[in-house]
Amino acid sequence: MLHAECYSQEERSLPFPERWPRASKFLLSACAAAVAELVTFPLDLTKTRLQIQGEAAVRRYGAAARRAVPYRGMLRTAAGIVQEEGLLKLWQGATPAVYRHIVYSGVRMVTYEHIRDSVLGRAEDKSFPLWKSVVGGMAAGAIGQFFASPTDLVKVQMQMEGKRRLEGKPLRFHGVHHAFVKILSEGGIRGLWAGWVPNVQRAALVNMGDLTTYDSVKHFLLLNTPLQDNSVTHSLASACSGLVAAILGTPADVVKTRIMNQPRDKQGRGLLYKSSADCLIQAIQGEGFMSLYKGFLPTWMRMAPWSLVFWLTYEQIRRICGVSSF
Repeated sequence: MLHAECYSQEERSLPFPERWPRASKFLLSACAAAVAELVTFPLDLTKTRLQIQGEAAVRRYGAAARRAVPYRGMLRTAAGIVQEEGLLKLWQGATPAVYRHIVYSGVRMVTYEHIRDSVLGRAEDKSFPLWKSVVGGMAAGAIGQFFASPTDLVKVQMQMEGKRRLEGKPLRFHGVHHAFVKILSEGGIRGLWAGWVPNVQRAALVNMGDLTTYDSVKHFLLLNTPLQDNSVTHSLASACSGLVAAILGTPADVVKTRIMNQPRDKQGRGLLYKSSADCLIQAIQGEGFMSLYKGFLPTWMRMAPWSLVFWLTYEQIRRICGVSSF
């Protein structure tokens, strides 16, 4: 009994990261993700607008949509948002985006490290084989995105509110709370997970590019070059991860954005697309294969600095808090 009490006192005296390692890693990754999201959010908004423009299914759905003049190109899209809606509208939808990354990044980082260190296990030289990293990255991304899907849905729909105002359409939401309540009242719990399948597919591909590439490149550099575990190595690894993640994730991101933004009936069913496969087929048939890479440039331009800001911030916060390097 005395031994148990002493152990309990000793455990309580430990720093928070040692007492609650997974909770601390969740909080640290959430903080790093929030910083990265706010810095790069205007590019995410631009990307979303680009992915919606010229939508073949919308042109078939109603004559009013055909009268809408789409933006053209990344720079003109961003400039148009500033001129027609105001500078601060570049951050429209940033609040649910930060909520989303608190959940998404926290869950995916904790899940990946658990898979890497406890489920699949490292090699004797502390390296992590590529196939294990791919499995871990895809699983972590899918799990994290499933939990964060409702916040992503609200983010995408709020990002399109400024464009609806310009087209003379009524606004759907008056804020984040109202968006959640309205979506829940119209589609029920299932409505909050509208588009979760392409969302999870995208997250699995993006994390196969992001987590897998960062982890593999970082440890390759540490094992095979004179580079140390510092910001230079973290920057090189994050630059590679951002590019690979953009290439793998953009097609699924286009499908996800369109499914989440489509109008719905009273039962919460989409009026334009039956499924992610139907959206994919309609996009290719109506707009060509390259329509799946609409918004690629801002996606890449966002993922590169996002990865850089996130990984540098995350690694430094871990170091400051006494948590081992990722």
